[in-house]
Amino acid sequence: MGELTTDIKYLKGVGPKRAELLTRELGIETIGDLISLYPFRYIDRSSIQTIASISQDVASIQIRGKVVSRTLYGPSSSIVKTDSDKIHFNAAKRLSVIVEDDTGRMEMVFFKGIRWNYERLQPGQTFIFFGKPSEFNGRFNIVHPEVDEPQEGNMSQGVLTGVYPSTEKLKNAGITGKVMCKLQSAALSLCLPEITETLPDYILGDLALCSRQYAIKNIHFPADAYALQKATRRLKFEELFLLQLSLLKQKYIRSRSENGILMPKVGPDFNACFEALPYQLTGAQQRVIKEIRADLMSGRQMNRLLQGDVGSGKTLVAVLSCLLATGNGYQTCIMAPTEVLAQQHYANIQKYLSPTSIRCALLTGSSTVKERREIHAGLEDGSIGLIVGTHALLEDNVIFKNLGLAVIDEQHRFGVDQRAKLWGKGPEIDSSGGRQAPHVLVMTATPIPRTLAMTVYGDLDVSVIDEMPPGRKPVRTTLHTPAKMPAVYNFMRSEIAKGRQVFVVYPMIFENEKLDLSNLEQGYEDIMKEFPLPQYKTAMVHGQQTSEVKNFNMDAFASGRANILVSTTVIEVGVDVPNASVMVIMSAERFGLSQLHQLRGRVGRGAADSHCILIRDYKTSKESLQRLELMCRTENGFEIAEEDMKMRGPGDLEGTMQSGLPISLNIASLAKDGIILGEARAYAQKILEADPSLSDPRNERLAFELRREKYKVRDYSKIS
Repeated sequence: MGELTTDIKYLKGVGPKRAELLTRELGIETIGDLISLYPFRYIDRSSIQTIASISQDVASIQIRGKVVSRTLYGPSSSIVKTDSDKIHFNAAKRLSVIVEDDTGRMEMVFFKGIRWNYERLQPGQTFIFFGKPSEFNGRFNIVHPEVDEPQEGNMSQGVLTGVYPSTEKLKNAGITGKVMCKLQSAALSLCLPEITETLPDYILGDLALCSRQYAIKNIHFPADAYALQKATRRLKFEELFLLQLSLLKQKYIRSRSENGILMPKVGPDFNACFEALPYQLTGAQQRVIKEIRADLMSGRQMNRLLQGDVGSGKTLVAVLSCLLATGNGYQTCIMAPTEVLAQQHYANIQKYLSPTSIRCALLTGSSTVKERREIHAGLEDGSIGLIVGTHALLEDNVIFKNLGLAVIDEQHRFGVDQRAKLWGKGPEIDSSGGRQAPHVLVMTATPIPRTLAMTVYGDLDVSVIDEMPPGRKPVRTTLHTPAKMPAVYNFMRSEIAKGRQVFVVYPMIFENEKLDLSNLEQGYEDIMKEFPLPQYKTAMVHGQQTSEVKNFNMDAFASGRANILVSTTVIEVGVDVPNASVMVIMSAERFGLSQLHQLRGRVGRGAADSHCILIRDYKTSKESLQRLELMCRTENGFEIAEEDMKMRGPGDLEGTMQSGLPISLNIASLAKDGIILGEARAYAQKILEADPSLSDPRNERLAFELRREKYKVRDYSKIS
């Protein structure tokens, strides 16, 4: 593996300065890293257009033209030098080169590399020019075309030319697309013999996949379109297959180990809570509780992801799951990402637990010293059966007597190390202080596309509540520009007159926190002018406030003392105000679709007709407009998430999850390669069913690949 691990600065054409830039901008440190940077699209360089056939609406053209003349221009388009004058390169700001073929003439324009291009492009000589055509003063031109001599004949001048990820800094430093192709050509010439196979021969044969050497060569420099297709399929399958194999192997081993806390009983408290419910559980809720109960009775540790759209009844499922655990003599905890949500959960859970004997407590950063002392004692002696809390539950002095089930709400807001700390609070299993991992139920109301869930949560079992409780009314969603604000204010007044309440949400993007905060405060002042005291009361909540101020203002709205809540996305998750019937979202194009869907879920919780009003800025991109129009068309969170991923790719969705993907994907796309992902997962399952430990000699390559650092996905559920 000598050449593949060689520092990139030693590759011909790189050197120390370019190496530093490649590392900083693209993370490329070795020649192997460079080869693993694949093109994201390809340009067909197989055809030559005539000048007469050029149109402005094409992405790129390639012409074969003879140089007719060269002119250097200075400031204000004054001519510095024609071919008959003395050269003054220092005064030149632009080089114009006129070229011709049998059908006409056009201009090539250079603002950089003026001297080099002037000396190279001699009149009478023929070159291949490639670039994006544009029209100026009635004549077509190409600004900074790629220029080649005919039959240059190296690996980097194929029929299909790869276009690589780049940045402005790379381009300004002269690492253009053409230079990148030459570097890849040099790297492959050195390293191609070193590229070894990662998949067993039987997989290549079963699935008709090309070799890895063939794939790497043809992903960079395809022999033709068919070769590119074969190379792409091979590399995408390999990437997704090894990822799924690593996740499923971990899940497979865990599911076959008898290391879970056995909870065979249904205690009287579960039955008391269930029988006291004023409504029937939906079919989906009943199905999920059966799945959870089967896990608790299996003797294996539960690691289950519970997905459910906003308002689908996940909290009740969590409470009933906790009661199954307490019925077997174990403590439980429900951890929420914010104090507001923890308090909301606590208030709701107290109602559910009223017919039971279970003692419930709330632990947050705002808990007093006296409250903490009592809670710590109750957790240590086991008298507290269910604790609701925030990150405060992770503190070292929070010690459980026998934690059997941990429920994590909106789990993507917690880092994996934080979750691992909670797992380490399970019951002691020996005198040395070793602990048994509690069962784990992670919940999210953020709809996750199937392909993303299969990857980010590939080692978890997944339950979905895909049915809404009866009586929940749809939320009517409309899209407007700021010109409609007077009408929106009038509508808000009419709803408040009916006794309803209104959310008004502003974006808070951390890169621009000061500006966003001033926008929020300006918005608050505007609302105060339109809705003056004493007739109207407006509260404001944002992340810069202290917990006391935030909780006071939130409580003023939740209790009905305030008519309007002006807020940032701090109210995105979990805040339950059934009397709120209107959600106004300002600068809606600055929110992700999943965020908008979460915010919309804050209304429609009561009996009244509810409305979500999206206000977009006048200058909204076409892509953002498409996303906002999708919000108006559907309330199905999973449909929204799938469409959002197709429009934007999985990047933003992954970004909401602190743990992110177990490995980075170089070529596969969760948005576009769902079919290959499904095939890869099914094939990985088939292999593990026959050979769970990958000890069969035929699977030696797979076992070797999974030992690589990037596939070592830590199993945080078992850390103690």
